[in-house]
Amino acid sequence: MDRRWRDVGVLTGALFAANVAARLIIKLGFDGDDTAADRVSLAMFVVIGLILAVVAFRWGSRRPLSAWSADLALVVGIAMALTVLVGPLLVGDNPFGAGAGTFFAQIWLYLLATGAGILVGYLVLTALGRDYRSQQLKRYAEVKTAKPRRVVRR
Repeated sequence: MDRRWRDVGVLTGALFAANVAARLIIKLGFDGDDTAADRVSLAMFVVIGLILAVVAFRWGSRRPLSAWSADLALVVGIAMALTVLVGPLLVGDNPFGAGAGTFFAQIWLYLLATGAGILVGYLVLTALGRDYRSQQLKRYAEVKTAKPRRVVRR
């Protein structure tokens, strides 16, 4: 159980660190250039999606979907709250300074990027037949075919 919460905390920190790095790059390198800021933000969302795709791929092969999906939902929720509420404060901005539209757009974009990353990771895992359920079915088939046929006496 201790390792589970450590993994959740490390993953949350990694997602938040990707956001902080993108915010610092925008603030220090491209302050005022909206086109470059949009590209850096897009790159941040791609990185977050790739991180979650890799995590979904790895966790999906080791544990059933019901065991790790709740952990990823918790990670995404906490990381999103930190990204939207604490991230702007670290670079000297107000989280609600750009208006409600921008605030909720950040939330929707974050949910879209994380959902796409998790979905891609799990779909690739399932397509390769390496997910937990496929491995269970494979082991079951091997056990059933390994037993000799039972002879019926009449």
